[in-house]
Amino acid sequence: MDVLRRELTLFFIAMGFFTRIPMPTWVKVDADNLNKASRYFGLVGVLVGAISALVYEVSMYALPTSISIILALIAGVAVTGSFHEDGLADTADGFGGGWTVADKLKIMKDSRIGTYGTVTLLLSMILKYMLLLELALYDPENVIAALILGHCLSRVLAASIIFTETYVSDAYASEGVSEEKSSKSKPLAESQTANELAILLVTGALALWLSGLGAAILIAAGLFVLRWILVALFRRQIGGYTGDTLGAAQQVSELVFYMLLLASLA
Repeated sequence: MDVLRRELTLFFIAMGFFTRIPMPTWVKVDADNLNKASRYFGLVGVLVGAISALVYEVSMYALPTSISIILALIAGVAVTGSFHEDGLADTADGFGGGWTVADKLKIMKDSRIGTYGTVTLLLSMILKYMLLLELALYDPENVIAALILGHCLSRVLAASIIFTETYVSDAYASEGVSEEKSSKSKPLAESQTANELAILLVTGALALWLSGLGAAILIAAGLFVLRWILVALFRRQIGGYTGDTLGAAQQVSELVFYMLLLASLA
């Protein structure tokens, strides 16, 4: 029972960190538990995707497919509080508008959104909608699998970056960049053991296997390449990762997953 309660605690922490769904009052959050909770980030993605898929499925009974997709996207944004979208916009502003690492981190910390962030966020949402709409043209049921798998695998990819990369506030402490300036998304999981990574990857692999997609190997390979590209970009831009770049990684990998899935059907 102690083991079950501990694992439930970690899942609820992951859920509370990534969504607006309230945690049970008995759950206590600390830095150690938050780091361990990263093992369930993919499972939280399944939850968010399932909520979006449910909204889509119910809406389809009375509304056109295009409107149902928009409502599903709204549901996803509502349940997460635009958590990852905010990270994408901040990363675009920081990488696009800053010259030095310190400047980029300062811009990413700013609560205001700039031109780079606005354009990136707008185009990403349009692309997400169009990809899901194209998937629905093959079969409306494709959208359900796409939403659940997309939210799951994208969080698995983003969370796995914690294992191999350096948290930026540590890497640039000598430059006077404080931890508070490194990310608005505090607290943040800053370390990950091999055990957390293994559970995270198994979650993604099981979700992909249970989906029965014939292109599972292609999708896994494509996301692996994408992770390599994102890591290389983050290292070049700021020398590691922040909460904002993890959010950006989630959004980008979700889009790429939809593209890979669509390509496999073409």
